[in-house]
Amino acid sequence: MQPDEVISQTQRWIEEFNRALAQDVDALQALFMEESYWRDVLALTWHYTTIEGRDAATTALAKHAREAGATGFALDPQRTPPRLVKRVGVMTIEALLRFTTRHGHASGVLRLVADAGDGDRWKAWVLHTALENLHGCEEKLGKRRPTGQSHSRDFSGPNWLDQRRAAAAYDDRDPAVLVVGAGQAGLCAAARLKMLELDTLMVDRMARIGDNWRSRYHALTLHNQVQVNHLPYMPFPPNWPTYLPKDKLAGWFEAYVEAMELNVWTATAFESAEYDHGRHQWNARVRRADGSVRVLHPRHVVMATGPSAEPNMPDTAEFGAFKGRLMHAAHYGDGEQWRGKRALVIGTGTSGHDIAQDLYGSGAEVTLAQRGSTLVVSIEPTGQLSYALYDEGPSVDDCDLIVGATPLTLGKRAHRLFTDHGKAVDRELHEGLARIGFAEDFGEEGTGWQYKYLTRGGGYYFNVGCSDLLIEGKIQLIQYPAIADFEARGARMKDGTLREFDLIVLATGYKSFEQQVAAHFGEAVAKKVGPIWGFGDEQELRNMFKRTAQEGLWVIGGSLAQCRINSKYLALQIKACEQGIIPLSRTSTMSTASNPMAAHHA
Repeated sequence: MQPDEVISQTQRWIEEFNRALAQDVDALQALFMEESYWRDVLALTWHYTTIEGRDAATTALAKHAREAGATGFALDPQRTPPRLVKRVGVMTIEALLRFTTRHGHASGVLRLVADAGDGDRWKAWVLHTALENLHGCEEKLGKRRPTGQSHSRDFSGPNWLDQRRAAAAYDDRDPAVLVVGAGQAGLCAAARLKMLELDTLMVDRMARIGDNWRSRYHALTLHNQVQVNHLPYMPFPPNWPTYLPKDKLAGWFEAYVEAMELNVWTATAFESAEYDHGRHQWNARVRRADGSVRVLHPRHVVMATGPSAEPNMPDTAEFGAFKGRLMHAAHYGDGEQWRGKRALVIGTGTSGHDIAQDLYGSGAEVTLAQRGSTLVVSIEPTGQLSYALYDEGPSVDDCDLIVGATPLTLGKRAHRLFTDHGKAVDRELHEGLARIGFAEDFGEEGTGWQYKYLTRGGGYYFNVGCSDLLIEGKIQLIQYPAIADFEARGARMKDGTLREFDLIVLATGYKSFEQQVAAHFGEAVAKKVGPIWGFGDEQELRNMFKRTAQEGLWVIGGSLAQCRINSKYLALQIKACEQGIIPLSRTSTMSTASNPMAAHHA
């Protein structure tokens, strides 16, 4: 199919769709495949919503489009033109759309496939709709950028630096939004909120911005490629390496805060917060570096600590007899001090493998203990298959929109294809691991590493060399259940042998989001919010990036790409709450007119 025919088929469908929206559900159904999907992010439902099946999707779409006042669906001339591509093994016309609603401008992704049962008529397989901005609250970018100080400067007044210092001090006010954590999740959220003119303060317990990466083990390098990991508004320089070293990324985080003029208090611990329902604000207690305590009263708290904030320490009583050094992977730094020593690393996820490899490279004698089956893929090409879209040519913004147009059912189907392809490509790797007794799996229903991350936050490893060291016997492998107990000098195995160690590193993961919420807000709030991360009945990540059942409490986390994409929608929701467009919590019965945030119009 030639490009002009692709465009004409797309335009013909869009024209019919606009007419059908003004008619009835039957007219819409004629435009969709029986297996079809509608995913909405805020544009029509003010929620993350996935509905599958032609009848259910078109019925809901007609209802919500009418309620949202959605009109004017058209190809977006500022985005990638319609093209014929393969998605989830299916040849489809993929087109990027724009339209308007009562409250803002929105974008869409349309995927058309030929219906063999209807004369190869092109029908919708996937329709994705997503809010871009709110009317009157567009981001101050490009020609809308703030003017700053005028050209006729008042030399007697405070200069830019004076103003920045005053803004970040919060001596005379409280922030509208308190963001807890200044890693990628916090930075993305704070930058998006700033662009919507929402007064936002980040607090982070680390001494410097970027220490969440800078303080991790010495050899750490990102396992996905640079083009996937940009932060909002400031892409990485084009000469940066494909795989970013942790310290380079940490330095960029610090530069990002300065360049984007984000307000942050470092060396500041977020201790607790209680919600004042009468005033619709938080009483949030933070402890500064000097030990002083400040109680802030933001209307919103965004937990941006991520899924790797608090180490998950097993019961250390079982290691009580061990006289060597015991530490969690979060506290591991550099293997050089362990040169010539004997080390046991417990856990075979990414951190366990990387730390074992770092210790080996530093001259330690290393044993890796496997507690359960682990998914292993080669870092290239298998580990990068799911990111291929970002090499296809569309801009990062277009790619981010296209990524959003993948409902859970299709996402799992796509990752099963990636996993099957990877098994073939990595056959020698898997055979080698099997020979040494390494227990492998390929994720639930063969959905691979991505869905392991999205459901449990780990349990996989991108091979950057440690698997080869294991196969070659340079790093020893034992199964953790084969250990009977720990003694002063090491681990007594069930066969009676003693394996002596000077160091034990526990690569045992991190506490859940729910545990973090309970620790800071109390068990009652954690119970009210419910499960965070993983997928529920709505086929979306639970309580991530959206209103929770607790008024004014939000959660953001995940990879750099996840944070870049979803911080936009989190900020739009908070702005909509401030404008009185939507209630403060998803479960609230409060009418828009009675929303107390309507008075703020921040």
